[in-house]
Amino acid sequence: MAYAADAPPNIRTPSGEAFTRWLAVVLTVVIFAGGLFGYDQGVISGALPGLKADFSLSLLMVQVVTSWVTLGALAGSLAGGVLGDWIGRKRTLLFAGALFALGAAVQWLAPGVAVLVAGRFIVGVAVGVAAVAAPLYAAELAPANFRGRFISSYQLAITAGIFLAYLVNAQLSASADWRLMLGAAAIPGLGLFAIALVAPESPRWLMVKNRRGDAATEMNKIQPGVDVDRQLDSIQTALRQGERAAPWGEIFYHEWRRPLVVAVGLAVFQQITGINAIIYYANQIFASAGFATEAARATVTTWAIGGVNVLATLIAIAFIDRIGRRILLLAGLIGMGASLAVVGAAFQFIAPEGEIAAAAGPTTAGIVTVIALVVFITSFAFSLGPVTWTVINEVFPARVRGRGVAFATAVNWGSAYLVSQFFLSLVDAIGSSLTFFLFALFCAVGWAWVYCVVPETKRQSLEQIQHMWAARGG
Repeated sequence: MAYAADAPPNIRTPSGEAFTRWLAVVLTVVIFAGGLFGYDQGVISGALPGLKADFSLSLLMVQVVTSWVTLGALAGSLAGGVLGDWIGRKRTLLFAGALFALGAAVQWLAPGVAVLVAGRFIVGVAVGVAAVAAPLYAAELAPANFRGRFISSYQLAITAGIFLAYLVNAQLSASADWRLMLGAAAIPGLGLFAIALVAPESPRWLMVKNRRGDAATEMNKIQPGVDVDRQLDSIQTALRQGERAAPWGEIFYHEWRRPLVVAVGLAVFQQITGINAIIYYANQIFASAGFATEAARATVTTWAIGGVNVLATLIAIAFIDRIGRRILLLAGLIGMGASLAVVGAAFQFIAPEGEIAAAAGPTTAGIVTVIALVVFITSFAFSLGPVTWTVINEVFPARVRGRGVAFATAVNWGSAYLVSQFFLSLVDAIGSSLTFFLFALFCAVGWAWVYCVVPETKRQSLEQIQHMWAARGG
Protein backbone atom coordinates (compact mmCIF):
# COMPACT_ATOMS: atom_id res chain seq x y z
CA MET A 1 0.00 0.00 0.00
CA ALA A 2 1.50 3.31 -1.06
CA TYR A 3 1.45 6.47 1.07
CA ALA A 4 1.74 10.04 -0.14
CA ALA A 5 4.91 11.88 0.78
CA ASP A 6 2.98 14.63 2.55
CA ALA A 7 0.70 12.30 4.49
CA PRO A 8 0.58 13.18 8.18
CA PRO A 9 2.42 10.86 10.55
CA ASN A 10 0.23 8.10 11.94
CA ILE A 11 0.64 4.98 14.01
CA ARG A 12 1.31 2.02 11.72
CA THR A 13 0.72 -1.64 12.26
CA PRO A 14 3.27 -4.30 11.25
CA SER A 15 1.30 -4.71 8.02
CA GLY A 16 2.01 -1.08 7.16
CA GLU A 17 -1.52 0.26 7.48
CA ALA A 18 -1.92 3.56 9.30
CA PHE A 19 -4.06 4.02 12.39
CA THR A 20 -5.22 7.60 11.94
CA ARG A 21 -6.98 9.92 14.35
CA TRP A 22 -10.15 9.50 12.28
CA LEU A 23 -9.97 5.73 12.76
CA ALA A 24 -9.64 6.49 16.47
CA VAL A 25 -12.90 8.47 16.24
CA VAL A 26 -14.56 5.53 14.48
CA LEU A 27 -13.33 3.22 17.23
CA THR A 28 -14.65 5.59 19.90
CA VAL A 29 -18.10 5.59 18.31
CA VAL A 30 -18.10 1.79 18.36
CA ILE A 31 -17.00 1.74 22.01
CA PHE A 32 -19.74 4.11 23.15
CA ALA A 33 -22.38 2.14 21.23
CA GLY A 34 -21.25 -1.12 22.81
CA GLY A 35 -20.99 0.53 26.21
CA LEU A 36 -24.63 1.62 26.24
CA PHE A 37 -25.66 -1.90 25.19
CA GLY A 38 -23.59 -3.46 27.96
CA TYR A 39 -24.62 -1.06 30.71
CA ASP A 40 -28.28 -1.79 30.14
CA GLN A 41 -27.60 -5.55 30.06
CA GLY A 42 -25.81 -5.47 33.38
CA VAL A 43 -27.71 -2.86 35.38
CA ILE A 44 -31.05 -4.68 35.48
CA SER A 45 -29.52 -7.45 37.61
CA GLY A 46 -28.90 -5.00 40.45
CA ALA A 47 -32.09 -3.01 39.90
CA LEU A 48 -34.49 -5.96 40.20
CA PRO A 49 -34.48 -6.26 44.02
CA GLY A 50 -35.52 -2.61 44.43
CA LEU A 51 -38.05 -2.86 41.61
CA LYS A 52 -39.63 -5.95 43.12
CA ALA A 53 -39.90 -4.22 46.49
CA ASP A 54 -41.33 -0.92 45.17
CA PHE A 55 -43.75 -2.36 42.62
CA SER A 56 -44.47 -5.80 44.18
CA LEU A 57 -43.55 -7.53 40.93
CA SER A 58 -44.70 -11.09 40.28
CA LEU A 59 -42.41 -13.64 38.60
CA LEU A 60 -44.10 -12.85 35.28
CA MET A 61 -43.58 -9.09 35.67
CA VAL A 62 -39.93 -9.58 36.69
CA GLN A 63 -39.43 -11.36 33.37
CA VAL A 64 -41.40 -8.66 31.49
CA VAL A 65 -39.34 -5.81 32.98
CA THR A 66 -36.16 -7.72 32.17
CA SER A 67 -37.08 -8.93 28.71
CA TRP A 68 -38.88 -5.97 27.15
CA VAL A 69 -35.57 -4.27 26.46
CA THR A 70 -34.77 -7.21 24.17
CA LEU A 71 -38.20 -6.95 22.56
CA GLY A 72 -37.49 -3.26 21.87
CA ALA A 73 -34.07 -4.20 20.56
CA LEU A 74 -35.66 -6.61 18.10
CA ALA A 75 -37.78 -3.77 16.70
CA GLY A 76 -34.82 -1.39 16.81
CA SER A 77 -32.54 -3.74 14.92
CA LEU A 78 -35.03 -4.00 12.06
CA ALA A 79 -35.42 -0.22 12.04
CA GLY A 80 -31.64 0.18 12.25
CA GLY A 81 -31.13 -1.58 8.94
CA VAL A 82 -33.64 0.67 7.17
CA LEU A 83 -32.27 3.83 8.82
CA GLY A 84 -28.68 2.86 8.09
CA ASP A 85 -29.46 2.44 4.41
CA TRP A 86 -31.66 5.54 4.25
CA ILE A 87 -29.94 8.28 6.27
CA GLY A 88 -26.48 6.77 6.66
CA ARG A 89 -24.53 4.98 9.37
CA LYS A 90 -23.49 8.18 11.17
CA ARG A 91 -26.96 9.72 11.51
CA THR A 92 -28.38 6.39 12.60
CA LEU A 93 -25.87 6.32 15.47
CA LEU A 94 -26.83 9.89 16.42
CA PHE A 95 -30.46 8.80 16.58
CA ALA A 96 -29.57 5.77 18.74
CA GLY A 97 -27.65 7.91 21.25
CA ALA A 98 -30.49 10.42 21.63
CA LEU A 99 -33.12 7.68 21.95
CA PHE A 100 -31.12 5.84 24.58
CA ALA A 101 -30.81 8.97 26.73
CA LEU A 102 -34.59 9.48 26.43
CA GLY A 103 -35.35 5.91 27.48
CA ALA A 104 -33.03 6.18 30.49
CA ALA A 105 -34.83 9.35 31.61
CA VAL A 106 -38.23 7.65 31.28
CA GLN A 107 -37.05 4.76 33.47
CA TRP A 108 -35.60 7.15 36.06
CA LEU A 109 -38.87 9.10 36.36
CA ALA A 110 -41.26 6.14 36.02
CA PRO A 111 -44.19 6.49 38.48
CA GLY A 112 -45.37 2.94 37.90
CA VAL A 113 -44.50 -0.34 36.27
CA ALA A 114 -46.25 0.47 32.96
CA VAL A 115 -44.11 3.57 32.35
CA LEU A 116 -41.04 1.65 33.48
CA VAL A 117 -41.70 -1.07 30.90
CA ALA A 118 -42.21 1.65 28.26
CA GLY A 119 -38.83 3.13 29.18
CA ARG A 120 -37.25 -0.31 28.97
CA PHE A 121 -38.75 -0.73 25.50
CA ILE A 122 -37.43 2.68 24.33
CA VAL A 123 -33.95 1.84 25.59
CA GLY A 124 -34.25 -1.49 23.81
CA VAL A 125 -35.07 0.19 20.50
CA ALA A 126 -31.98 2.38 20.91
CA VAL A 127 -29.81 -0.61 21.74
CA GLY A 128 -31.16 -2.50 18.71
CA VAL A 129 -30.50 0.40 16.34
CA ALA A 130 -26.95 0.79 17.70
CA ALA A 131 -26.35 -2.97 17.59
CA VAL A 132 -26.91 -2.85 13.83
CA ALA A 133 -25.30 0.48 13.04
CA ALA A 134 -22.12 0.36 15.15
CA PRO A 135 -20.61 -2.98 14.03
CA LEU A 136 -21.70 -2.24 10.45
CA TYR A 137 -20.01 1.17 10.70
CA ALA A 138 -16.84 -0.45 12.02
CA ALA A 139 -16.85 -3.13 9.31
CA GLU A 140 -17.19 -0.58 6.51
CA LEU A 141 -14.62 1.94 7.75
CA ALA A 142 -11.86 -0.28 9.17
CA PRO A 143 -9.08 -1.53 6.87
CA ALA A 144 -9.13 -5.31 6.33
CA ASN A 145 -6.31 -6.01 8.82
CA PHE A 146 -8.07 -3.95 11.50
CA ARG A 147 -11.64 -5.05 10.87
CA GLY A 148 -11.81 -7.98 13.25
CA ARG A 149 -10.31 -5.95 16.09
CA PHE A 150 -12.61 -2.99 15.42
CA ILE A 151 -15.78 -5.07 15.51
CA SER A 152 -14.47 -7.07 18.48
CA SER A 153 -13.99 -3.75 20.26
CA TYR A 154 -17.77 -3.42 20.13
CA GLN A 155 -18.05 -6.61 22.17
CA LEU A 156 -15.27 -5.39 24.49
CA ALA A 157 -17.27 -2.23 25.09
CA ILE A 158 -20.35 -4.33 25.84
CA THR A 159 -18.41 -6.22 28.50
CA ALA A 160 -16.98 -2.97 29.89
CA GLY A 161 -20.51 -1.56 30.08
CA ILE A 162 -21.71 -4.66 31.92
CA PHE A 163 -18.77 -4.39 34.33
CA LEU A 164 -19.49 -0.71 34.94
CA ALA A 165 -23.15 -1.53 35.59
CA TYR A 166 -22.14 -4.19 38.11
CA LEU A 167 -19.88 -1.70 39.88
CA VAL A 168 -22.75 0.77 40.06
CA ASN A 169 -25.03 -1.99 41.34
CA ALA A 170 -22.50 -2.93 44.02
CA GLN A 171 -22.26 0.67 45.23
CA LEU A 172 -26.04 1.13 45.33
CA SER A 173 -27.04 -2.38 46.47
CA ALA A 174 -27.48 -1.31 50.10
CA SER A 175 -29.95 1.43 49.20
CA ALA A 176 -31.53 -0.49 46.29
CA ASP A 177 -31.71 2.83 44.39
CA TRP A 178 -32.94 1.41 41.11
CA ARG A 179 -33.83 4.85 39.72
CA LEU A 180 -30.22 6.00 39.86
CA MET A 181 -29.01 2.68 38.46
CA LEU A 182 -31.29 2.92 35.42
CA GLY A 183 -31.10 6.71 35.01
CA ALA A 184 -27.29 6.70 34.85
CA ALA A 185 -27.66 4.85 31.54
CA ALA A 186 -28.21 8.25 29.88
CA ILE A 187 -24.47 8.96 30.15
CA PRO A 188 -23.25 6.51 27.46
CA GLY A 189 -26.21 7.56 25.27
CA LEU A 190 -25.19 11.22 25.39
CA GLY A 191 -21.55 10.19 24.88
CA LEU A 192 -22.47 8.29 21.71
CA PHE A 193 -24.42 11.28 20.38
CA ALA A 194 -21.53 13.68 21.04
CA ILE A 195 -18.81 11.61 19.39
CA ALA A 196 -21.00 10.65 16.43
CA LEU A 197 -21.44 14.36 15.65
CA VAL A 198 -17.78 14.62 14.59
CA ALA A 199 -17.35 11.11 13.16
CA PRO A 200 -16.87 10.48 9.41
CA GLU A 201 -19.55 8.85 7.27
CA SER A 202 -19.02 5.45 5.67
CA PRO A 203 -17.45 5.77 2.18
CA ARG A 204 -19.19 2.54 1.16
CA TRP A 205 -22.61 3.96 2.05
CA LEU A 206 -21.75 7.16 0.16
CA MET A 207 -20.84 5.06 -2.88
CA VAL A 208 -24.20 3.28 -2.65
CA LYS A 209 -25.76 6.76 -2.81
CA ASN A 210 -23.63 7.68 -5.86
CA ARG A 211 -21.70 10.33 -3.89
CA ARG A 212 -18.21 9.41 -5.04
CA GLY A 213 -16.73 12.84 -4.30
CA ASP A 214 -17.88 12.72 -0.68
CA ALA A 215 -16.72 9.11 -0.41
CA ALA A 216 -13.24 10.12 -1.62
CA THR A 217 -13.09 12.91 0.99
CA GLU A 218 -14.02 10.54 3.82
CA MET A 219 -11.65 7.84 2.57
CA ASN A 220 -8.78 10.33 2.51
CA LYS A 221 -9.53 11.28 6.12
CA ILE A 222 -9.72 7.71 7.33
CA GLN A 223 -6.73 6.33 5.38
CA PRO A 224 -4.55 9.25 4.22
CA GLY A 225 -2.20 8.38 1.38
CA VAL A 226 -4.10 5.30 0.26
CA ASP A 227 -4.93 4.94 -3.45
CA VAL A 228 -8.46 6.28 -3.07
CA ASP A 229 -9.54 5.81 -6.69
CA ARG A 230 -8.46 2.18 -6.60
CA GLN A 231 -10.36 1.57 -3.35
CA LEU A 232 -13.50 3.26 -4.63
CA ASP A 233 -13.29 1.42 -7.96
CA SER A 234 -13.22 -1.86 -6.03
CA ILE A 235 -16.29 -0.82 -4.07
CA GLN A 236 -18.04 0.32 -7.24
CA THR A 237 -17.35 -3.02 -8.92
CA ALA A 238 -18.96 -4.83 -5.97
CA LEU A 239 -22.01 -2.57 -6.29
CA ARG A 240 -22.57 -3.13 -10.00
CA GLN A 241 -25.08 -5.91 -9.45
CA GLY A 242 -27.69 -3.19 -9.17
CA GLU A 243 -28.04 0.53 -8.69
CA ARG A 244 -31.34 0.53 -6.84
CA ALA A 245 -31.59 -0.12 -3.11
CA ALA A 246 -32.13 -3.79 -2.36
CA PRO A 247 -35.67 -4.65 -1.17
CA TRP A 248 -36.06 -6.55 2.09
CA GLY A 249 -36.95 -9.73 0.26
CA GLU A 250 -33.63 -9.83 -1.58
CA ILE A 251 -31.74 -11.02 1.50
CA PHE A 252 -33.66 -14.31 1.12
CA TYR A 253 -32.63 -14.83 -2.53
CA HIS A 254 -30.81 -18.07 -3.28
CA GLU A 255 -27.54 -16.30 -4.09
CA TRP A 256 -27.30 -14.90 -0.54
CA ARG A 257 -28.59 -17.99 1.26
CA ARG A 258 -25.21 -19.12 2.57
CA PRO A 259 -24.17 -15.81 4.16
CA LEU A 260 -27.69 -15.49 5.59
CA VAL A 261 -27.49 -18.98 7.13
CA VAL A 262 -24.07 -18.20 8.64
CA ALA A 263 -25.21 -14.87 10.11
CA VAL A 264 -28.54 -16.10 11.46
CA GLY A 265 -27.06 -19.31 12.85
CA LEU A 266 -24.41 -17.45 14.82
CA ALA A 267 -27.01 -14.96 16.05
CA VAL A 268 -29.17 -17.78 17.42
CA PHE A 269 -26.38 -19.80 19.01
CA GLN A 270 -24.96 -16.71 20.72
CA GLN A 271 -28.20 -16.46 22.71
CA ILE A 272 -29.53 -20.00 23.20
CA THR A 273 -26.27 -21.07 24.84
CA GLY A 274 -27.31 -19.02 27.87
CA ILE A 275 -25.23 -15.84 28.06
CA ASN A 276 -28.05 -13.35 28.62
CA ALA A 277 -29.78 -15.61 31.13
CA ILE A 278 -26.60 -15.53 33.20
CA ILE A 279 -26.01 -11.78 32.72
CA TYR A 280 -29.59 -10.77 33.53
CA TYR A 281 -30.20 -13.20 36.37
CA ALA A 282 -26.72 -13.44 37.89
CA ASN A 283 -27.97 -12.33 41.31
CA GLN A 284 -30.67 -15.01 41.38
CA ILE A 285 -28.25 -17.71 40.22
CA PHE A 286 -25.72 -16.83 42.91
CA ALA A 287 -28.48 -16.59 45.53
CA SER A 288 -29.44 -20.17 44.72
CA ALA A 289 -25.75 -21.12 44.90
CA GLY A 290 -25.63 -19.92 48.52
CA PHE A 291 -24.58 -16.26 48.44
CA ALA A 292 -27.06 -14.96 50.98
CA THR A 293 -26.68 -11.17 51.10
CA GLU A 294 -27.11 -8.52 48.41
CA ALA A 295 -23.54 -7.37 49.05
CA ALA A 296 -22.12 -10.87 48.57
CA ARG A 297 -24.08 -11.39 45.37
CA ALA A 298 -23.10 -7.98 44.02
CA THR A 299 -19.42 -8.66 44.69
CA VAL A 300 -19.31 -12.09 43.06
CA THR A 301 -21.40 -10.87 40.10
CA THR A 302 -19.14 -7.84 39.57
CA TRP A 303 -15.88 -9.75 39.47
CA ALA A 304 -16.77 -13.31 38.45
CA ILE A 305 -19.04 -12.17 35.60
CA GLY A 306 -18.27 -8.52 34.82
CA GLY A 307 -14.52 -8.37 35.38
CA VAL A 308 -13.74 -11.71 33.76
CA ASN A 309 -15.94 -10.80 30.78
CA VAL A 310 -13.86 -7.70 30.05
CA LEU A 311 -10.47 -9.39 30.43
CA ALA A 312 -11.36 -12.42 28.35
CA THR A 313 -12.69 -10.29 25.47
CA LEU A 314 -9.16 -8.91 25.11
CA ILE A 315 -8.15 -12.41 23.97
CA ALA A 316 -10.46 -12.10 20.98
CA ILE A 317 -9.16 -8.65 20.10
CA ALA A 318 -5.58 -9.90 20.25
CA PHE A 319 -6.12 -13.02 18.12
CA ILE A 320 -9.19 -12.64 15.91
CA ASP A 321 -7.19 -11.21 12.99
CA ARG A 322 -4.27 -13.59 13.59
CA ILE A 323 -5.64 -17.07 14.14
CA GLY A 324 -9.06 -16.40 12.66
CA ARG A 325 -12.73 -16.61 13.49
CA ARG A 326 -13.33 -20.38 13.24
CA ILE A 327 -10.70 -21.48 15.74
CA LEU A 328 -11.92 -19.01 18.35
CA LEU A 329 -15.52 -20.13 17.86
CA LEU A 330 -14.72 -23.85 18.10
CA ALA A 331 -12.45 -23.48 21.14
CA GLY A 332 -14.92 -21.23 22.93
CA LEU A 333 -17.89 -23.55 22.42
CA ILE A 334 -15.95 -26.44 23.95
CA GLY A 335 -15.22 -24.37 27.07
CA MET A 336 -18.80 -23.09 27.27
CA GLY A 337 -20.36 -26.53 26.95
CA ALA A 338 -18.06 -28.16 29.48
CA SER A 339 -18.54 -25.40 32.07
CA LEU A 340 -22.33 -25.40 31.70
CA ALA A 341 -22.35 -29.16 32.22
CA VAL A 342 -20.41 -28.63 35.47
CA VAL A 343 -22.91 -25.96 36.59
CA GLY A 344 -25.76 -28.37 35.83
CA ALA A 345 -24.08 -31.08 37.90
CA ALA A 346 -23.36 -28.64 40.76
CA PHE A 347 -27.00 -27.58 40.96
CA GLN A 348 -27.99 -31.17 41.63
CA PHE A 349 -26.39 -30.68 45.06
CA ILE A 350 -28.01 -27.29 45.74
CA ALA A 351 -31.37 -27.33 47.48
CA PRO A 352 -34.26 -25.56 45.70
CA GLU A 353 -34.66 -23.37 48.75
CA GLY A 354 -31.01 -22.30 48.40
CA GLU A 355 -31.69 -18.64 49.18
CA ILE A 356 -33.06 -19.50 52.63
CA ALA A 357 -30.52 -22.22 53.39
CA ALA A 358 -27.62 -20.00 52.42
CA ALA A 359 -27.41 -18.04 55.66
CA ALA A 360 -24.17 -19.80 56.58
CA GLY A 361 -22.55 -18.83 53.29
CA PRO A 362 -21.94 -20.47 49.92
CA THR A 363 -21.74 -24.24 49.77
CA THR A 364 -19.06 -26.27 48.00
CA ALA A 365 -21.47 -26.70 45.09
CA GLY A 366 -21.98 -22.93 45.10
CA ILE A 367 -18.25 -22.29 44.85
CA VAL A 368 -17.98 -24.84 42.02
CA THR A 369 -20.81 -22.98 40.27
CA VAL A 370 -18.93 -19.69 40.48
CA ILE A 371 -15.72 -21.26 39.10
CA ALA A 372 -17.60 -22.95 36.26
CA LEU A 373 -19.41 -19.74 35.35
CA VAL A 374 -16.05 -17.93 35.24
CA VAL A 375 -14.90 -20.52 32.69
CA PHE A 376 -18.16 -20.08 30.76
CA ILE A 377 -17.85 -16.29 30.66
CA THR A 378 -14.19 -16.54 29.62
CA SER A 379 -15.00 -18.95 26.81
CA PHE A 380 -17.94 -16.90 25.55
CA ALA A 381 -16.01 -13.64 25.73
CA PHE A 382 -13.32 -14.74 23.27
CA SER A 383 -15.63 -16.68 20.94
CA LEU A 384 -19.37 -16.34 20.39
CA GLY A 385 -19.44 -12.87 21.97
CA PRO A 386 -17.18 -10.85 19.64
CA VAL A 387 -16.80 -13.27 16.72
CA THR A 388 -20.55 -13.43 16.08
CA TRP A 389 -20.77 -9.65 15.56
CA THR A 390 -17.63 -9.70 13.43
CA VAL A 391 -18.84 -12.40 11.04
CA ILE A 392 -22.39 -11.04 10.78
CA ASN A 393 -20.99 -7.72 9.58
CA GLU A 394 -18.53 -9.32 7.15
CA VAL A 395 -20.46 -11.91 5.22
CA PHE A 396 -23.13 -9.87 3.42
CA PRO A 397 -22.39 -8.10 0.12
CA ALA A 398 -22.66 -4.31 0.01
CA ARG A 399 -25.98 -4.36 -1.83
CA VAL A 400 -27.85 -6.15 1.01
CA ARG A 401 -25.43 -5.60 3.92
CA GLY A 402 -27.53 -3.12 5.88
CA ARG A 403 -30.69 -5.20 5.77
CA GLY A 404 -28.89 -8.51 6.10
CA VAL A 405 -27.13 -7.32 9.25
CA ALA A 406 -30.42 -5.91 10.54
CA PHE A 407 -32.24 -9.20 9.99
CA ALA A 408 -29.53 -11.27 11.68
CA THR A 409 -29.40 -8.81 14.58
CA ALA A 410 -33.19 -8.96 14.93
CA VAL A 411 -32.98 -12.76 15.09
CA ASN A 412 -30.31 -12.36 17.78
CA TRP A 413 -32.58 -10.11 19.83
CA GLY A 414 -35.58 -12.34 19.26
CA SER A 415 -33.58 -15.25 20.65
CA ALA A 416 -32.43 -13.08 23.57
CA TYR A 417 -36.04 -12.13 24.29
CA LEU A 418 -37.15 -15.75 24.45
CA VAL A 419 -34.27 -16.70 26.76
CA SER A 420 -34.74 -13.74 29.13
CA GLN A 421 -38.55 -13.95 29.12
CA PHE A 422 -38.75 -17.65 29.92
CA PHE A 423 -35.51 -18.47 31.77
CA LEU A 424 -36.98 -18.21 35.28
CA SER A 425 -40.12 -20.07 34.17
CA LEU A 426 -37.95 -22.82 32.65
CA VAL A 427 -35.98 -23.12 35.87
CA ASP A 428 -39.23 -23.28 37.81
CA ALA A 429 -40.56 -26.02 35.49
CA ILE A 430 -37.54 -28.33 35.08
CA GLY A 431 -35.05 -27.08 37.67
CA SER A 432 -31.75 -25.23 37.43
CA SER A 433 -29.72 -28.38 36.79
CA LEU A 434 -31.62 -29.49 33.68
CA THR A 435 -31.76 -25.90 32.41
CA PHE A 436 -27.97 -25.63 32.40
CA PHE A 437 -27.62 -29.10 30.87
CA LEU A 438 -29.93 -27.88 28.08
CA PHE A 439 -27.65 -24.88 27.46
CA ALA A 440 -24.66 -27.26 27.37
CA LEU A 441 -26.44 -29.37 24.73
CA PHE A 442 -26.95 -26.26 22.59
CA CYS A 443 -23.20 -25.59 22.83
CA ALA A 444 -22.47 -29.07 21.46
CA VAL A 445 -24.91 -28.58 18.58
CA GLY A 446 -23.39 -25.14 17.93
CA TRP A 447 -19.88 -26.60 17.74
CA ALA A 448 -20.93 -29.12 15.08
CA TRP A 449 -22.75 -26.42 13.12
CA VAL A 450 -19.80 -24.01 13.16
CA TYR A 451 -17.42 -26.78 12.08
CA CYS A 452 -19.59 -27.65 9.07
CA VAL A 453 -20.93 -24.25 7.98
CA VAL A 454 -18.89 -21.19 9.01
CA PRO A 455 -16.02 -20.21 6.65
CA GLU A 456 -12.84 -18.36 7.62
CA THR A 457 -12.91 -14.65 6.69
CA LYS A 458 -9.79 -13.25 8.38
CA ARG A 459 -7.71 -10.70 6.42
CA GLN A 460 -10.13 -10.59 3.48
CA SER A 461 -11.67 -7.34 2.31
CA LEU A 462 -15.45 -7.13 2.26
CA GLU A 463 -15.32 -7.30 -1.52
CA GLN A 464 -13.15 -10.45 -1.43
CA ILE A 465 -15.66 -12.11 0.91
CA GLN A 466 -18.42 -11.24 -1.57
CA HIS A 467 -16.39 -12.85 -4.36
CA MET A 468 -15.89 -15.93 -2.16
CA TRP A 469 -19.64 -16.52 -2.00
CA ALA A 470 -19.93 -16.05 -5.75
CA ALA A 471 -17.14 -18.58 -6.32
CA ARG A 472 -18.92 -21.08 -4.06
CA GLY A 473 -22.12 -20.73 -6.05
CA GLY A 474 -24.02 -18.37 -3.71
